[in-house]
Amino acid sequence: MRDIKAAVFRAANEPLSIETVQIAEPDPHEVLLRTAASGVCHSDLHALEGNNDVPPAVFGHEPAGVVEAVGDQVSNVAVGDHVVACTSFSCGSCAQCFGGHPHLCSNKLSMSGRISGGSRLSQDGQPIAQMSGLGSFAEMMLVHERALVKIDDDIPLDRAALCGCAITTGVGAALNTAEVSPGSSVAVFGIGGVGISIVQGARIAGARQIIGIDLVEDKLALAKHFGATHTVNGNSADVVKQIKRLSNGGVDYAFDAVGNKLLAEQCLYCLRPRGLATLVGAIYPVTDKVELMAGHFFVEKRIQGCYMGSNRFQQDVPRYLDLYKQGRLNLDDMISERMPLDNINEAFAAMKAGEVARSVIVF
Repeated sequence: MRDIKAAVFRAANEPLSIETVQIAEPDPHEVLLRTAASGVCHSDLHALEGNNDVPPAVFGHEPAGVVEAVGDQVSNVAVGDHVVACTSFSCGSCAQCFGGHPHLCSNKLSMSGRISGGSRLSQDGQPIAQMSGLGSFAEMMLVHERALVKIDDDIPLDRAALCGCAITTGVGAALNTAEVSPGSSVAVFGIGGVGISIVQGARIAGARQIIGIDLVEDKLALAKHFGATHTVNGNSADVVKQIKRLSNGGVDYAFDAVGNKLLAEQCLYCLRPRGLATLVGAIYPVTDKVELMAGHFFVEKRIQGCYMGSNRFQQDVPRYLDLYKQGRLNLDDMISERMPLDNINEAFAAMKAGEVARSVIVF
């Protein structure tokens, strides 16, 4: 066991507390990482508000780091390797994995426990949960080897961390889930870390028109910076009409990057006939219902869900980082601020206030 510093979730809607916890040594298929950077995602905020994890827990699921130690059966990484970790680890042998959809792996539980028993994280013998099997708001992480992908050493780890969630989800939503086609028109609702990534994915796919929609003017300027051709303020009257006017009757693809019932409906309504709406942001509570006017389906409009950009992250992350090296994917400007772990609660406050695209905790 090693002592490390971590931000611990103790109660819903209460600040995370910086505490000393214990982390175990690797089991045969586990890897111990020294965390270099971790993005702060809206899913972490949902969890902080009590929608997911039961305390005590360590949040954080968008990390990059350096391998510190490996189990004796680990073969994909070695000590000293730079890696990105992702929540979409997969068993490789279930029907979803064999069918080419490892992000929907139905056997994740096989990788969540420890052969030796006990918890990866604990404090004075009491177990502490890891969000999504990761828990990156901590100086070190102990994860299953299939949760990692090795990356080139020359890529800054704070930028690489964004590929753990925001880039994988957003760029993947455009390229993998919706398969945006060249010359098409796109609307993106919500210009945070994931929304910016969708805008970039649509640009990389060759969309001729990308409309960014947000309530904050600074976010609309960000949308333009990352490739949007037009913007619409969500506070203005009849957003759907404005999008249809800009797109000459409706867009080919629309994305909800927030996770909001109203935006899900607007995604469908702003489409042209045969258009496709993709719901990327997680709607909470999950029991909420999205109600849609049936008439829109008479013109063959479609609506679909999206989980983590339909990723095959061990293939996708290196490809996204190649696009970064080529200057086609902008990771540098996505980071609004970097801060130490001690300031984690300030990062959540800035997110709630709509002041940042992405905050990154650096160690």
